Amino acid sequence: MLFDYLTLKIIWWLFVGVLLIGFALMDGFDLGVGTLLPFVAQNDDQRRVVINAIGPTWEGNQVWFITAGGALFAAWPLAYAVAFSGFYWAMLLVLFALFFRPIGFEYRSKIADPRWRTAWDWGLFVGGMVPAVVFGVAFGNLLQGVPFHYDEFLRPFYTGSFWGLLNPFALLAGIVSLSMLIMHGGVYLQMRTTDAIYTRAKKAVRIFSIIFLLAFAIAGLWQAYGIQGYQIVSSPDTGTSFSPLAKTVATTSGSWMQNFSVYPWMIIAPVLAFAGAILALVLSAVNRAGLAFICSGASLTGVILTAAFAMFPFVIPSSTQPNASLTVFDCTSSHYTLNVMFIAVVVFLPIVIVYTSWVYRVLRGKITEEKIREETHSAY
Repeated sequence: MLFDYLTLKIIWWLFVGVLLIGFALMDGFDLGVGTLLPFVAQNDDQRRVVINAIGPTWEGNQVWFITAGGALFAAWPLAYAVAFSGFYWAMLLVLFALFFRPIGFEYRSKIADPRWRTAWDWGLFVGGMVPAVVFGVAFGNLLQGVPFHYDEFLRPFYTGSFWGLLNPFALLAGIVSLSMLIMHGGVYLQMRTTDAIYTRAKKAVRIFSIIFLLAFAIAGLWQAYGIQGYQIVSSPDTGTSFSPLAKTVATTSGSWMQNFSVYPWMIIAPVLAFAGAILALVLSAVNRAGLAFICSGASLTGVILTAAFAMFPFVIPSSTQPNASLTVFDCTSSHYTLNVMFIAVVVFLPIVIVYTSWVYRVLRGKITEEKIREETHSAY
């Protein structure tokens, strides 16, 4: 074995975080661009410019989402079981919304009928906006605790409803998610487009970066003072396998802020979220789209890390049976499984990153209306 069990549990918490951040950075701007599509492009050529800005790479970016789901299943099977049963209808909503993306990209321009193309433009909007909101709503519910419990056979039972997920704090988290991805997508459009689309994307970055900053600040204050956090009072040896019910968990106001007090360096996460968004706003305004994109990506990273640091070591807290809350230490796969997957990640993740970097290097450059008209039969 390469590492002891406890070390591997922490490593896989980091790996899952890397995959979520990778998904937010890579597929996040796709979702943001899709959401902006009907608003930054005012004729068919302009809409095709926007679509071709992400069309050649969106499938590769989507792999981060699929890989994150696979890693969750393999590394945290108990968390996978609870999440995909408790958030079943939300996941289906995301899945149905994502159906519009491959069909919209491939078939939108096959027929010249304006009604056909407009319908798929709004389909791509739904495919970008709905997942962005639902992912934020899911995180908002995780911070409040998910209503599930275990029976005597350790079978998880979710006692909530789809409509229960749409509570005020979760909807605010949805606004945070949507606004930050639109900001990220808007900056990406500035990098890839010119003229009218560039100007409208720049305006979108200004509007949604401000919305994000306000929503994230309100959510942070609400998290600190308005909702109950979770804290482990006692537990078995975290370096061994044990039942999720073997620990004792207490819920108290302000518990989600405890890690920031114990480990002051964690404050870098919310600072990165705010600073990245502010710098993205400023750099976008002065037409430094490349640097703005790096800063918006840093802001997304800061948001995810803020939630992760606040909740650690919890993965899915239970609001109805706190002792059943799943943590990094009691929802993982076996020692052997984590070791084998660690080797696979160390081998293949660098390959994925290098290949992705090469693809974006090859496809770099501006997309114009003139280019779309010249390549009308090969472009999306």
